[in-house]
Amino acid sequence: MLAQPGAGPQAGPRSKAAAPLLYLATLTVGLMAGFFFAFAILVMPSLAKVDDRAFVVAMQKINEGVQTGAFAFAFFGAFIFTGAAAIVHHKAGYRTAARWIFAATLLYVVALALTFGGNIPLNDKLAAAGDPAVIADLAVARAAFNEGTWNALNAARTIACMLSLLALVPAIALHGRATKALKTGIS
Repeated sequence: MLAQPGAGPQAGPRSKAAAPLLYLATLTVGLMAGFFFAFAILVMPSLAKVDDRAFVVAMQKINEGVQTGAFAFAFFGAFIFTGAAAIVHHKAGYRTAARWIFAATLLYVVALALTFGGNIPLNDKLAAAGDPAVIADLAVARAAFNEGTWNALNAARTIACMLSLLALVPAIALHGRATKALKTGIS
């Protein structure tokens, strides 16, 4: 069997799913890194400058708005595609690439843990405050949301996603080199 650069000594059969999964992983992780980054540098700093009513209304509408198939594709797809790409690359013998993809998967899991463990509960707390038209004290609802904690959690998940995306870069390069070596018979 041909030695694949970065594949390790026990290269297995090439998988037709390896490249598409890696590209889908990169796309969806990139979309999520960009989404979290936009909140970190634009959305939350802008909302910090508005009054309590505008803040509560905007955050409630954003949290309702992300409940779409397109968002779910990126949010859950990043985990599914990255994890599947790691498994397929490992089984296909692309061992070094698989390690980078596995690292990307773990970093994205950190982002998921921060989201489910911190950001979503804070979003739910704000939603539970009710309709802004009937909230007695919007300042109390906004304070209970705890913007500082939400922003810190978002910064951490943004960094985790960016690092996940960066880990996919060498995986793509290694996959490409291994595929080229298989096609040309040169290792």
